[in-house]
Amino acid sequence: MSAVALAAEHVPERHYTHHEGRGPTPHRSNPVVIHRELTTLDLRPHMRVAEYGTGSAYSTELIARLVGPEGQVTSLDIDAYLTRWANIILAERGLENTRCFTADGTAGFRERAPYDRMVAWCTPPLLPKAWTDQVVGGGLIVAPLPIADVPNMTVVAKVRVRNDEPVVEAVFTGGYIEATASPKGDLDLPGRWVDWENRVPGPSWISLAWRAQDDRLHTGARTALDRLLNAAHTEPYEGGDVDVDWPSWRTFAAALGNPQLTMAGLRPDLWAIGHSTTESAAVIQQDGVILADSPDSPSLFALRDWLTAWENADRPAPETYTPTLIPTGNGQSPAGWHLRLSH
Repeated sequence: MSAVALAAEHVPERHYTHHEGRGPTPHRSNPVVIHRELTTLDLRPHMRVAEYGTGSAYSTELIARLVGPEGQVTSLDIDAYLTRWANIILAERGLENTRCFTADGTAGFRERAPYDRMVAWCTPPLLPKAWTDQVVGGGLIVAPLPIADVPNMTVVAKVRVRNDEPVVEAVFTGGYIEATASPKGDLDLPGRWVDWENRVPGPSWISLAWRAQDDRLHTGARTALDRLLNAAHTEPYEGGDVDVDWPSWRTFAAALGNPQLTMAGLRPDLWAIGHSTTESAAVIQQDGVILADSPDSPSLFALRDWLTAWENADRPAPETYTPTLIPTGNGQSPAGWHLRLSH
């Protein structure tokens, strides 16, 4: 049995996720993926660990047990309610090597650096340089990272830092809630890169990789979303089930690097990925329904080509792509690296 599995036997998950005093915590990750990420992190006794996204603090106790009483766990969350309660619950459990702070984790936490390991349960807009600066040489970061500048296009990356430079050793299927500058209330709306949203008569939103070409009134985003909501053409995807292979499809679409990449939420809990321009729009939803502004839409033809290429590639898993970290330039803020995948 792995060290993480052994530690989990002594940590009552529900005590954290449904604590009587604090109440249920909606911002929490699946224990299965928590265990996977902590296994990838290769935690050992005496290590100093930074955790971004305290959530219920279930993962915090697991880390504390894995590094032992001589180790140190620093846990950050943007939500003060969560960090205050986490400190209390961890103290109730008799843990002395953990401290939870209310802070923007994308800036790291220099006060308790350096760290041997970092793990994130929320997705920054890129790999922050602040993180790599605060990790010891040879240290590891395990975090979800965007692979395109639209929501929900993420993988979990294992990053080794040597000589102040990060190198991606592996990527895995996965993703977590976006890191935001304030506590996130609406869990159905992405935390960033939403170029237009409607709240009436029902919630819907759209994200464009070509937002820099849109005008200040977001005319392109508004028009594309309207075209999809009032799609003149629909068709079932002949390739079969898309929902099961959604991580494969979204990774493939992101790895194309096409500037017309578009993501939308036309109904709650139903994501859509596709192609749009100032003149056309087409997406495929997770339920396998393709929507387009017309049967002869240029965006529809482009989307069909993408789907054919995905099938011809045998629906590759995210783990099969080659990762590349691209540093931000020209004094962009925040400083760091964008993760991109190629196949």
